[in-house]
Amino acid sequence: MLRLLLLLLLLPLSARAQQFQHGIASLEALKYPPEFPHFDYVDPGAPKGGVMRLSVPGTYDSFNALVQKGRPASGLHFVGNELAPIMLLYDRLLEPAADEATSAYGRLAEAVALAPDLSSVTFRLRAQARWHDGKPITVDDVIFSFAMYKKHGSGVIKSMLRDVVRIERGGEHEVRYLFGKLAVRSPTMALMLGTLAVLPKHYWQAEGRDISLSTVRPPLGSGPYRIADFEIGRYVRYERVADYWGRDLPVNRGRYNFDIVKFDYFRDEHAMLEALKANVIDQRPETVAKQWATEYDFPAVRAGLFKKELLPLRRTAGLYWPLFWNLRVERLRDPRVREALSLLYDFEWTNRVLLYGFYDYGVSLFHGSEMAHSQPPSPDELALLEPFRDQLPPRVFGPAFQAPQSSGRAGLRARMLAAIELFRQAGWRAQNGRMVHADTGEQFRLEFVLSAPSLQRTLLPYLDTLRKIGIDASVRVPEVSNWQYRMRSGTFDAGMSLYMPSERPGQELRARFSSMSAGIPFSLNWAAIRNPVLDHLIDKAIGARSYPELLAATRAFDRVFMWNFYFVPGMSNPHYRRVYWDKFGQPEHPPLSRSAALDTWWWDADKAARVERGLRALEQAD
Repeated sequence: MLRLLLLLLLLPLSARAQQFQHGIASLEALKYPPEFPHFDYVDPGAPKGGVMRLSVPGTYDSFNALVQKGRPASGLHFVGNELAPIMLLYDRLLEPAADEATSAYGRLAEAVALAPDLSSVTFRLRAQARWHDGKPITVDDVIFSFAMYKKHGSGVIKSMLRDVVRIERGGEHEVRYLFGKLAVRSPTMALMLGTLAVLPKHYWQAEGRDISLSTVRPPLGSGPYRIADFEIGRYVRYERVADYWGRDLPVNRGRYNFDIVKFDYFRDEHAMLEALKANVIDQRPETVAKQWATEYDFPAVRAGLFKKELLPLRRTAGLYWPLFWNLRVERLRDPRVREALSLLYDFEWTNRVLLYGFYDYGVSLFHGSEMAHSQPPSPDELALLEPFRDQLPPRVFGPAFQAPQSSGRAGLRARMLAAIELFRQAGWRAQNGRMVHADTGEQFRLEFVLSAPSLQRTLLPYLDTLRKIGIDASVRVPEVSNWQYRMRSGTFDAGMSLYMPSERPGQELRARFSSMSAGIPFSLNWAAIRNPVLDHLIDKAIGARSYPELLAATRAFDRVFMWNFYFVPGMSNPHYRRVYWDKFGQPEHPPLSRSAALDTWWWDADKAARVERGLRALEQAD
C-alpha cells in the first residue's frame, strides 16, 4: 500500500486525481446533470421525416473540409462554432449546449477529465460509437485526426492547436491531449478540442485516397446524415441515417429531425430571395435590410403561408460587416491613415437613408454585451494595460472609444478637413484634386473587395467621399468563393467581414487577430494584424479563470483594438430576421444563438399540406 502511494506521489500533477465528468464548462457550472435526458431547447418527441431545403451563396468543389484546397460543401464543418454549429456528416467528442455560454457535453466521448493543473485533457470514448460502414470509432481515429489537423489542417485549425504538443493513448477507450509548458492553461482548450470532427483512419488510409487533397468523392462519416446525391457547384443533398449510432444520446435527442437536408447554391442574395419566394428553398435569415423592408409583401405572406419574424438577439451582437484594412498594404499600416479613413465614413446617414434605420451604431468588437469596454479603464483593465503604456495610443487610457458623429452629409465637411490633416501628418497631400504621397507623388488608392452587391450599395456614399478628397477608390464584388479566396490570400486593400463573437472569446480572437495567425497562410486574420499587446490580452482572455478576469481581458483588448482603427465603426445588428414557409414545428423554447431551424425544427405534415393547398389556391386565383 505504501509503495502504491509513493508511486502515485511520483506521478506528475497532470496524471493525478483526474475526475471524469459527463461534460465540461468554463467560468460556470454545468447546467445539465449527469443523467439529463435531453437539452431544454429541443422537443424530444419531435417526429422524424420531411425535407429542409437551405440556400448557400457561392459554390463548392470538394468534400474535404480539412485542407485549404478547394471549396468544401456545406454540412462538412470540421470545427463547431456559433456560425456553423451543425455537423451533419461527422461526430465530435463533445457537443456544445446552445443555452449555455461555455459548456459542452459528451457525444463521441462518454466522459472528459481535465488535469488539475490544466496541462492535459482526457476523453473516454463510447464503446458503441460506429462509422457508417459499421466499424467502431476508436482511439486510433482520434490520434489520426489530430495528426492530420496538425499536418494538413487549415490556418484556423492550426492556430487553435498551437498549444497542443502531443496526443497519447490512455487506455482502450481513452485518449489524452497534452499542452505545452508555455501554453495558456484554460478549460477552453478542452472545449475547443472537443468541437473538432473525428475522422476515419481506415477510410483515409485506404489505397487511392489522400486526405491532403480536395475530393469530389463523398467520404465516410459517422454523424446523423450521409451524402445522398449532389451536383458539384449546384447542390448537395444529405439523407438521415436511420440506424445512426448516436440518435438516442442526450445531446442528440430531439435534433436532426429531417429525413432530407438539401443545400442549394446561388450566386447572390437576390437569387436566394427569389428562390425562397418561389418555394424552392424553405427558410433563411434575411441579411439585407432593404429586402427585409421592401420584398416581403407578396400573396403567400398575406395568406399566412409564409412567415416573417423579427426576433431579439439574445447573444453578443458584435459588428455586422464592418470595414477593415489589409495591413499587408504599406499605406494602410499607419494608424493616422486608418483614423482618417474612419472619419470619412458617415454611418449615421447611411443607416438612416440606405439601411432603413435598422442597425445600431457598433463601436465595439463585443457590441451588445458586458465584454465591450465603456468609460475610462477599470483598475483591472489598467493592470493589464499599464505594462504596455509606451506601446499604446494615449487615448487607450482615457474615455471609451467614440465613433465619428455627424448631423448629416453637410456635417461631414468638418470630418473631411480633420481627415485631410491626418493624411498630411502621415505624409500625404491633397494636390490638384488627388491625394498623393509627398515624397513619391503616388496617388492614394483603395480597392474594396466585397462579398455581395448589397454591401456595395451601402458603400457608395463612402466611395463618393473618398474621391472628393482625391483618393482613387474602387469596389469589386466577385463570386463568393473567389471573394473568400482573396480575403484569405490577402489580395485586397479593404474588405467587409461579419464578426459575431462567442460568449467565451479567446481561441477565436487568436485565430482572427493574433500575430501568430497572421503568419499562417490562409488564416482568419484577413487584416494581417500583428500587435504584441493584443497577443498578450488574447492569452489573458483564454486563460481567464473567472468572469471578472474575462471581462477585464476583453475590455482591454477592445480598447486597444478600436483605438488602433483596424475596423471602421458601423453596423451592429440587434435582431435576427427570419423568413420561412410555415411547414415546420418548433420547440417551445428555441435557442436564438444557433441555427435552430436545421437543428431543432421538424416537418409538420399538416402545415406542409396547408401550404400546398394555399399555393394552389393562389395560382388558381391568378
